[in-house]
Amino acid sequence: MVSLLDNMLYMVPIAGLAALAFGYLFYRDIFSREKGTDEMNTIYEAIKDGAMAYLARQYKTIGIISVVIAALILVAGEVFDVNLLGWEVALSFLLGAAFSALSGFIGMYVAVNSNIRTASAARRTLKEAFHVSFRGGAISGIAVASLSLLGVFALFMVFEALTGDIKIALEHVVGYAFGASMAALFAQLGGGIYTKAADVGADLVGKVEAGIPEDDPRNPAVIADLVGDNVGDCAGRGADLFESTAAEIIGAMIIGYALYRVIIDAGMPGDIVWIMFPLVFLSFGLIAALIGIYTVKLKDDDSSLHSALNRGYFVTAGLSLAFLGVISYLMLADYADILPYFMALGVIGIVLGIVIVYVTQYYTAGEYRPVREIAEASETGPATNVISGISVGMETTVLPVLAISVALGGSFAVGYVAGAEVLGLTQVAHLFVAGLYGTAIATIAMLCSSAFILAEDTFGPITDNAGGIVEMSNLPTDVRVRTDLLDSAGNTTKALTKGYAMATAGLAAFLLFAAYFEIVADIQGLSLYETFDVNLGDPLIFIGGLIGGMLVFIFTALAIRAVGKTAFTMINEVRRQFREYPGIMEGTEKPRYDECVDIATKGALKAMVLPGMLPILFPVIFGVAYAMMGLEIAPQAVGALIMVGTIAGILMANFLNNGGGAWDNAKKYIEEGKHGGKGSQAHAAAVVGDTVGDPFKDTAGPSIHVLVKLLATVTLVTAGLYII
Repeated sequence: MVSLLDNMLYMVPIAGLAALAFGYLFYRDIFSREKGTDEMNTIYEAIKDGAMAYLARQYKTIGIISVVIAALILVAGEVFDVNLLGWEVALSFLLGAAFSALSGFIGMYVAVNSNIRTASAARRTLKEAFHVSFRGGAISGIAVASLSLLGVFALFMVFEALTGDIKIALEHVVGYAFGASMAALFAQLGGGIYTKAADVGADLVGKVEAGIPEDDPRNPAVIADLVGDNVGDCAGRGADLFESTAAEIIGAMIIGYALYRVIIDAGMPGDIVWIMFPLVFLSFGLIAALIGIYTVKLKDDDSSLHSALNRGYFVTAGLSLAFLGVISYLMLADYADILPYFMALGVIGIVLGIVIVYVTQYYTAGEYRPVREIAEASETGPATNVISGISVGMETTVLPVLAISVALGGSFAVGYVAGAEVLGLTQVAHLFVAGLYGTAIATIAMLCSSAFILAEDTFGPITDNAGGIVEMSNLPTDVRVRTDLLDSAGNTTKALTKGYAMATAGLAAFLLFAAYFEIVADIQGLSLYETFDVNLGDPLIFIGGLIGGMLVFIFTALAIRAVGKTAFTMINEVRRQFREYPGIMEGTEKPRYDECVDIATKGALKAMVLPGMLPILFPVIFGVAYAMMGLEIAPQAVGALIMVGTIAGILMANFLNNGGGAWDNAKKYIEEGKHGGKGSQAHAAAVVGDTVGDPFKDTAGPSIHVLVKLLATVTLVTAGLYII
């Protein structure tokens, strides 16, 4: 059994390295293609230089913060002598932050070099342009998923070899998840502030006041807007999904260790297969994603882009389920009867992902009731557009929450029953852990498609930038028609991936605070069932929950306000240039693009620090304060903080992401000629609504699902500080 497990573990580095090789082949294919005319390349160079300059400054800021936090972890380890603190955890933290930053860099570097080649390919055929843009996105998805998987595996194996203790190795690796989450939050938040400040400035002055088209080269904010697509949707989302994978693998392994412990407590031989299974399963999921990515092809220019993308996603999901059956059969041969239970868990996780995708599509696509309702409300002005959009956004919380609830309850029930029927567990405390392990397997099953999802997500900004390059280069209308088709598909995939990310965050957050209570239980010498008792009827514990919910709201407020302040400066700069340089509108004078790029960069970097530090400082200060007062319920009060923070975060993120997406597509629906089309009163109102929704869907919303996981990972690392 041990030798078979060892052989299966080899699949983790094999899958990761094979995926990187696969990505390299795509890289050679994309980067060997020509980049179009000199005018196109001038625009591309401006986008690339702006994006790289911003990323260098952002990562310098993240680097300084990372070193300070690592130093605090190191010092705290020396002072408090806790396994979860010290040089090992500090090193893991720095590596997690560095790899998360690297993932963001890869995503953006590939995107800014794929957009020009997509624009150039669009001069010939839609099929070729789609091939370039999706394969460009795939490079990012493959690299991020591979680095996350390999990083966790290598770090765990090194610490296990050094300590000879699986429990201590897991405690040390927790720092990796914390570092990844911290860097991802700053990358997503800073990128979101940048992109939406530029977008709002470009739209309100360019479209509404000056009456010029989107991506018009006369707009001084247009380059900043195109740069923003990359630093927000590519760098930010790359770091985001990197930390999702890392945090969820580690959380699942910790729950696997809890199951390993209860099986021993029940008088049966322990088996580390429960700990390693999630890692091996995800490596096979990566292989499934590679095959799914490869199947995404257009037969001809008349083929449906959505059909090609959906085909790849369903292939990935189907293969992930098939691989789950194979590795369950091989790795759990001593528990043959557990196979149908694991298959059921896989179905729950995968079906949840599919349901969330379709729910998001229903609320954000122009062919359905919610978007058309907002478009119709636009006929009577901006006020009714905003009222309708807020209403739709709030409504969008219902179906995702029901889906997550069914999946969470169903996976827990399947794990619980499997613990009783297959493992022979009888105590409620033991069966509770088996149920939690069921949620872990369902979460990993959903996460198996993360490489494909990120490929779809990065595909969006690549096509958006390609359309901007085509527009600014004054290429023929038929080229713009092709990039518009790509951009439309890309807008849908970006909305879908945000819904997917929030659903994984919902399952993963529960998994992560279950891991938190397992660590608390281990330190206190209790069972997980005993420590996982958060009584909100206790006023002192209720305070923790109240603070957790409030944290989500103040974080959202600061993120949206940051966009507003930076956009205010951007709008005034665009107005100034139009006023002082009248030749810009006449086409005889070039705008000062670099001024707007600089405003967006400074505004984003300055504004991201405070909201980014809140989820790190709040739980630690709160928990330590309770411990210093001698309160034994401090761990449970901190648990209430992250639990209620997670609940509020799931609701808020769905409201912001889907509401903002609905506003955006209501505007596009009108631009297609409905309700008066472009230039009508309805269109002007829809632009206002879209502008309100921009920081919702691209700044605060995507950052919140990183926030809820950061709350969990920071408490994982600092759990020992809250225990008297």
